[in-house]
Amino acid sequence: MCSLSSKKSNNVLTVTRCWSHEIQRVFGDRLTDTNDLQWMKTQIHTAVEQDLQQDLGQIFNKERLIFASFLTQEVDNRTYDEVTDMQAMKTAIEEYLDDYNQVFSIIMPLVMFLDACEHCARICRVLSQPNGNVLLLGVGGSGRQSLTRLSAYMNEADCFQIEVAKGYGMTEFKDDVKKCLMKCGVEDKVQIFLFCDTQIVKEDFVEAINNVLNSGDVPNLYANEDFEAISSSCRQLCQSMGMQPTKANLFSAYLSRVKKNVHVTLAFSPVGDSFRNRLRSFPSLVNCCTIDWFHEWPAEALYSVAKQQITGQSVELPNLEGSLKMFQTIHQSVESSSKRFLQTTNRNVYVTPTSFLELLASFVGILADKRKQVGTLQHRYSVGLGKIGDAEEQVTGLQQMLVEKKPVLEKTQKEVGDMMVVITQDKAEAEEVSKAVAAEEASAAQKAEETQAIKDDAQRDLDEALPALDQAVECLKKLKKEHIQEVKALPNPPAGVRLACEGVCIMFQLKPVKKPDPANPQKKIEDYWETSQKQVLVDAKKLLEDLMDFDKDNIPDKVIQTISPYIEREDFDPVAIKKASVACEALCLWVRAMYKYHFVARAVEPKRQLLKQAEGELAECQEKLEAAQAKLAAVQSKIEALETSFNQAVQKQKELQDDMNLCEVKLQRAHKLINGLGGEKARWGQNVKDLTAQLGLLPGDCIVAAGMVSYAGPFTSQVRGECEDLWRQELALLDMGHTAGCSMSNVLGDPVKIQQWVVCALPNDQLSIENGIIIDRSRRWPLMIDPQRQANKYIKNMGKDTETGIDVCKLSEKNFLRTLELGIQFGKWILLENIGINLDPALEPVLGQQKVKDGSGYIIKLGDKSVTYTETFKFFMTTTLPNPHYSPETSVKVTLLNFAITPSGLEDQMLGIVVAKERPDLEEEKNNLVVQNAKNNKILKDIEDDILRLLATSEGDVLEDDTLVDKVTDSKAVSDDINEKKKVAEVTEKNIDVARESYRPVAFRTSVLFFCIVELTNIDPMYQYSLQWFQKLFTIAVDTSPKADNLDERLGILKSFFTEQLYQSICRGLFEKDKTLFSFALCTSILRGDKLLDDQELRYLLVGPTSDMVEKGPAVPEEWVGKPRWNEILTLATLPAFTGFSDFFASHVGEFKRIYDSVEADKEPLPGNWEEKLTPMQKICFVRAMRIDCLKAALITFISNQIGGRFVEPPTFDISKSFADSVNTTPLIFILSPGTDPVSDVIAFADKLNMAKRFESISLGQGQGPKAMKLIEQAQGSGGWVLLSNCHLMESWMPTLEAIVEQFNGENMQTSFRLWLTSMPAKSFPVQVLQNGVKMTNEPPSGLRANLLRSYSALTDEVFKESNKPEVFKTLLFGFCFFHAVVQDRRKFGPIGWNIAYGFTPEDLLVCRQQLMLFVNQYEQVPYKVLNFLGAKINYGGRVTDDKDKLLISTILQTYICPESQGREEFKYSTSGLYYAPTAETIEDFVTYIKGLPLYPMPEAFGLHENCNITCAQDEALKLLTGMQSMVSLNSGGGEGGSAETVMDDTAASIQDRLPTPFPLDVCETKFPTRYEESMNTVVKQECLRYNKLLWSMISSLKDFRKAIKGLIVMTAELEAAGKSLFVNEVPEMWTKKGPLSLKPLSSWYLDILERVRFFQMWFDLGHAPPCFWVSGIFFPQAFFTGAMQNFARKYGEEIDLLSFSQHTMDHISDAPVQLTTPPDDGVYVYGIFLEGARFDCSTHQLEDSRPKELFTDMPPLQFLPVRNRVPDVMDYRCPCYKVVSRKGTLLTTGHSTNFVLYIEVKTDKVVDKWIKAGVAAFLALKY
Repeated sequence: MCSLSSKKSNNVLTVTRCWSHEIQRVFGDRLTDTNDLQWMKTQIHTAVEQDLQQDLGQIFNKERLIFASFLTQEVDNRTYDEVTDMQAMKTAIEEYLDDYNQVFSIIMPLVMFLDACEHCARICRVLSQPNGNVLLLGVGGSGRQSLTRLSAYMNEADCFQIEVAKGYGMTEFKDDVKKCLMKCGVEDKVQIFLFCDTQIVKEDFVEAINNVLNSGDVPNLYANEDFEAISSSCRQLCQSMGMQPTKANLFSAYLSRVKKNVHVTLAFSPVGDSFRNRLRSFPSLVNCCTIDWFHEWPAEALYSVAKQQITGQSVELPNLEGSLKMFQTIHQSVESSSKRFLQTTNRNVYVTPTSFLELLASFVGILADKRKQVGTLQHRYSVGLGKIGDAEEQVTGLQQMLVEKKPVLEKTQKEVGDMMVVITQDKAEAEEVSKAVAAEEASAAQKAEETQAIKDDAQRDLDEALPALDQAVECLKKLKKEHIQEVKALPNPPAGVRLACEGVCIMFQLKPVKKPDPANPQKKIEDYWETSQKQVLVDAKKLLEDLMDFDKDNIPDKVIQTISPYIEREDFDPVAIKKASVACEALCLWVRAMYKYHFVARAVEPKRQLLKQAEGELAECQEKLEAAQAKLAAVQSKIEALETSFNQAVQKQKELQDDMNLCEVKLQRAHKLINGLGGEKARWGQNVKDLTAQLGLLPGDCIVAAGMVSYAGPFTSQVRGECEDLWRQELALLDMGHTAGCSMSNVLGDPVKIQQWVVCALPNDQLSIENGIIIDRSRRWPLMIDPQRQANKYIKNMGKDTETGIDVCKLSEKNFLRTLELGIQFGKWILLENIGINLDPALEPVLGQQKVKDGSGYIIKLGDKSVTYTETFKFFMTTTLPNPHYSPETSVKVTLLNFAITPSGLEDQMLGIVVAKERPDLEEEKNNLVVQNAKNNKILKDIEDDILRLLATSEGDVLEDDTLVDKVTDSKAVSDDINEKKKVAEVTEKNIDVARESYRPVAFRTSVLFFCIVELTNIDPMYQYSLQWFQKLFTIAVDTSPKADNLDERLGILKSFFTEQLYQSICRGLFEKDKTLFSFALCTSILRGDKLLDDQELRYLLVGPTSDMVEKGPAVPEEWVGKPRWNEILTLATLPAFTGFSDFFASHVGEFKRIYDSVEADKEPLPGNWEEKLTPMQKICFVRAMRIDCLKAALITFISNQIGGRFVEPPTFDISKSFADSVNTTPLIFILSPGTDPVSDVIAFADKLNMAKRFESISLGQGQGPKAMKLIEQAQGSGGWVLLSNCHLMESWMPTLEAIVEQFNGENMQTSFRLWLTSMPAKSFPVQVLQNGVKMTNEPPSGLRANLLRSYSALTDEVFKESNKPEVFKTLLFGFCFFHAVVQDRRKFGPIGWNIAYGFTPEDLLVCRQQLMLFVNQYEQVPYKVLNFLGAKINYGGRVTDDKDKLLISTILQTYICPESQGREEFKYSTSGLYYAPTAETIEDFVTYIKGLPLYPMPEAFGLHENCNITCAQDEALKLLTGMQSMVSLNSGGGEGGSAETVMDDTAASIQDRLPTPFPLDVCETKFPTRYEESMNTVVKQECLRYNKLLWSMISSLKDFRKAIKGLIVMTAELEAAGKSLFVNEVPEMWTKKGPLSLKPLSSWYLDILERVRFFQMWFDLGHAPPCFWVSGIFFPQAFFTGAMQNFARKYGEEIDLLSFSQHTMDHISDAPVQLTTPPDDGVYVYGIFLEGARFDCSTHQLEDSRPKELFTDMPPLQFLPVRNRVPDVMDYRCPCYKVVSRKGTLLTTGHSTNFVLYIEVKTDKVVDKWIKAGVAAFLALKY
């Protein structure tokens, strides 16, 4: 509010509005509950009206109340003010968005509707405040990150966001955080730190963010060099703050700047538990942030966004308004469907705003494509029809043209003939002239040749002199005036100069001067030097001209004679003269050249004369030739004129002929075209009409198709169909044109393309085809939920057919990013297999398709590398998880596709397999037909497309060109041929289909069975089975099943044989507890498939009553019926088959009592005609209602009767059979249960197959991975076996194991290689390994018979031969085997069987057998005591930890290993006499006897009372039904209840209202002071304190929980856990920790606590110990009994160590609190003890057998009397007494057990062993 401008916002209304706005932002935005938001609104309105006294109408006069400061672009001039014009705000934000998109390379195509604008305003408001941080809550795709970036830009701040790549960890994150914080603190820049929860690689990231929010710092973030930068940048700031620049102060100043500049923006999703847990762990996420919720887009937003998107892209729609409403309807309907889908299938589908934008984009793209496609087709068909019409019209015109042109052609032909005669005559004359001209030409040519020879000869002579001449000329040209003047000036020139000048003077015929000879003055010598000076050198210019122009052709002979001596002189050489003068060198060269030229010219002259004469003669010849040529030219000109006329006539004739020929060709083409396309004319005409109509219906059709592409991927076929039906109805309501029954398949499906997909292994069912269309049309990359790996196979096959190919990788591979990078770069398809729930953050750019324009192409940033993006790149992901829960953030990035196989799809596949095995000829022919049909249909479509294209693109007359007509003709032949083949193929296919369909029942059965076994994964994560494994097993079963000639008989064999094979194979990998469950699931699946089971009856059987029908229905007829059973009967009566049953039951309740009392109630006939009236299934429903403890037996009988007894007799463990099912690529997996260890079995089997020397084993654990890999690698090469034990202990190595197994290649390893694995059930175990492996359980089978069979299956008759006393050995061995079975099977009875369930193993029995052999052979008398001791105390007893169990196991073994047992059949192991050691000679005889034993023995076989069966059977039945519920899809039942929060709050309130007040401990201390003689005072104080701690915890936690559920305080993890417990009627853990040990549900537990507190309140009120004690109410009864003992010891001065309790049963007392009003003199009276396994008979005063169905009985009150040195009566049964019926407990530091209290000695006239084996025990509290 302080940001308001005093100038602009200076009125009361604006300030009040701002106050209201800020209240909503600061407080309202934190509220999530609608009621809370409404309450806040009411409070604001009240405050405005009452406190601020303003009119609500004036304050809230607009739809939205928004304050912002960004309406002006200038940051410095911004003021915080009310936004009065929403459109202006929208426009301003859109301008910012446009600017942003121009500045940044990654464009944000946002639609700024009003909600988005308001979010922008809220974010900007926070970012403009100091320390402003914001928490944006919404699902992925709601615009949190985009709006943050835009808001940061609007505030002119940098948006900083980390980039998570593979290997990104805490170190990299801290570096990024430091980089951001140092920009804020060192560079003083505002940074928006945008952090998304999808970037949380480790939870440590959130802790760091929490620290930044809280303090602006992260511990240990900065290095020493960072502090230098911090110090230098913050020194001035520190001084300005008035602080000394110490290191601490500098860092403090730095942090203040960081907190000022950093704005943390968190984009988190509220979906799931992660968010809630993070808020609890890191409260600053809420406390230091302003919250902004991004809710689902309202209808207005959907409408406005759709309108803006559609109109913005100029999409023309005939009904725009209806289209916009359809988009809105589709989005909201899918939101509803996803909620229903979650309820029915437990699959999460998230519908986000991004999904809606994808819908709009898909619609625009699909509509444009379809309009183009349909428009093109319409145009082509129209053009094609037009061309056919034109051809038909042209036929008549062409025929008329032929008639008209025929006479003209004949006349032209005559004219051409006449002209040809004239031309022939003229050509003959021209030929004569031509010959004459040729002769003249030959003569002239000869003369010319001779003349040229003469000329060439003369020229050769001249060429000899010319080089010298040219050289001289060149030298003359180089002479300069100065050179000549220099020579002239020489007073006494050198001889060379004189000589050169003399030569020139001679050539110019200049006379020398006569001078006296210096040597002989008498004589005169000729001196040319003076002449040279005066006449030659006087004028240099003239001299050069004279030399150049010298008449070299007429040099006088006299001159030549005079100069000749000079030429011959050696010193008249240019080189020598050059030394004296350059000028004289030139003169010398010139003289020599003239001299040489003279002689050459003289030789050439005669030749010149001869040349002149020859040239004259040549000219005469040339004149004659020209005259002859002129004459020839005239003749030829005449001929040319005639030929031109002739050619014109011929051309005219040709054109006429061509026209006639073209007419005939066109006629032929027209007939071909009409014949070729005549059949198409009607179809094309209809197509044009249909396509024209379709163009108008496209918007409606494309909306449905786009909706399916955008939303339908995760849904099943049923939900998709429902969506399409709803959308079509909405189209009709909005009066939008659409094709009747339009769907994605018929709008976007291309039959030819779909056939090609099917050839590439796409399952040919509707769901899969729709998935194929979505893959083909979706913009986002597909993520396929593919538990059966069908999509995987399809994509691989499709990828192989592409030009660039396909690469397959996994996230677990180290180089998967490299594979992806190369795929993007080279345009490959990339298939990423077996992804889990979380995708690698490094995939973010690929999933977001964040490609950026780079020159002519695109690049994408992958990690820290920029990769060239090739458009042919495609990316696919598959997961084998059957029901993965992907977050909304992941869902919006990909196209989720549900590729789980459908029943119809699997049925078709299995039909193909069975026919391929039974009739390979048919299946091969069928497959060939499918491929051929796909190919032929493609060819036909291509032909039609090609013809239409040619017709559409041809210009002018279609008959002008052969290309189209020939194409039509060829195509007609091809299409006729194909159509003929198709007709034949259709007939063949029908015959094949009829033959194939005969095998449909087998395919249907296998489909039913597969969907049954797939559901086993809901029971245990280890029960995984792949389709490939299933199909392989089926193939083996077909091959190995008995043959039959009759088809019906063969089909029956196949069904029954495979069902049994499947049962056997599955059972070998199931735990005993699940085998009956699987049998029942198998049975119900088969019966449901055969329509022999009513789903309503099955639902009742599995679920039972879903409401209380007793409260408002008929009264319970008899007490023994009870309310729960009567409710079952009433619910049963609502089934159609049981109409009137409840009335009949009430009127014949006595007859039903007989069934109730029967031991085997499931075999008792029903009263009246109901026995005949009800089906077996309906009788089972009655058993559930009447006696659920007999349900399992009834189900076993039902299964035996319906599908055969072999399905209730699971196979015994046989490692050889499992081995036979395996190959070298198949792992063999032992699923472990506690106490089992199959290693010895594997070793023995390896020894049996001579593999012991090539057998290696290793127990997995830390550091064992590399060793295991090495062993596997070695064994693959050597053909050995490797056993990896305890895989569950090395969870981190499981992905490596999966990769190893997946890379198994049978061709690259020895066939004898096997990989054996053992693991406890673990979700981390690789699913793919489980699915394709052979699974085994080595668990002891349930049931005496099964256990005995297993023990004897491991024996041979050779064992008996080893003994020297075989009869004794056989008997005692059977006793040990029976003992082994008993101790195993007693576990099923729970605590009454064993206090602690022990995992006895076959190895225990093996050791006993070996010891038995040893002692029997070595001793004359059998040492029974030794055998008992070794067996009970060592071999088996070594596992037993509880002292009562130790006594029990010894007692049990003594029953069978005793001298009396040698009586063989006379000695019975139990009272029934059924069990004894038979007189048998061979193992087979023993097995025969064992198989005759009851499948499900009565408890007496174990020494237990028959009542034990009830508890055990009820528990087993409920577990079986619960398991079946998860395996069978049923409609949800039950009425509408309140929300979970309401139920929890109501429960908490009901408990809170009745909570007693804690005891006043100070008063308690006063009332019960610590006294030596009264230890009970200490006991009561301790008990009050214990109960007070519980009450305090309950009071505070209930109070806090109810506040938290209303949002008043934070809902902590403890409170949330407490709430969940309250909801499911369980005691919260925080109470059980402080309360007494109890197994009761919350409702009973609370009443019990009230009773306990009431008892101590009574004790408190009395002020002294009561006369008798309700021992069940005492928190720590051991202390109570110790107190009683101390009182006696102190009273009589006895040593307490010598005292022990004797118990006196007060069976004459029926109501202890009423009858026992005075305490005993010594000891204590106690009551409230219960007995299990027996009852105390007050008439006989001793233990007796329990009455039927009385599981627990009350023990009479007891007097515990301490006695000194008491000797117990050995005839009494020492009955252990426990606090609760679970019996087992742990030892406390005090030496007491958490459960066991003490022994009670009870009188009995039976052998004590009977009660020990019966598990008789006393308890202080029950489970109800």
